[in-house]
Amino acid sequence: METGTAKEKITLAFINDKSPILDLICKDFVASGIEVLFRSENIEDGLSQLSALKELPQVCIIDLDFFDKNVLKKLQEFKTKYPSIKLIAHSDIDNEKIGKTLLAIGFSSYLLIGTDTDDFKKAIERVSNG
Repeated sequence: METGTAKEKITLAFINDKSPILDLICKDFVASGIEVLFRSENIEDGLSQLSALKELPQVCIIDLDFFDKNVLKKLQEFKTKYPSIKLIAHSDIDNEKIGKTLLAIGFSSYLLIGTDTDDFKKAIERVSNG
């Protein structure tokens, strides 16, 4: 006989260039019970895919392309359209000013490129549980 309540399934989306490393991370997530609803290569595609979903993901990991001069504006638009989605930034830039800007937009966490699957899982669980 099972006791207690079933653990709520976490849903996730990636807005990130597709890569073999992220393919492996996504497979690990699926194996651990995290549902990856979609992956897109940029914010515009991500917004389009989100608008087609019946149920939004709890968490969205967004790879930050700072070569796009409008990235912060796009992120603010994203957060305004989907305020209930918890955002985790993923970038290779380790800069306090950028971190503060992302927190002001509404990001819940910031992971550097090279972060392993376990650290991703911890961040996802932390932001999805408040």
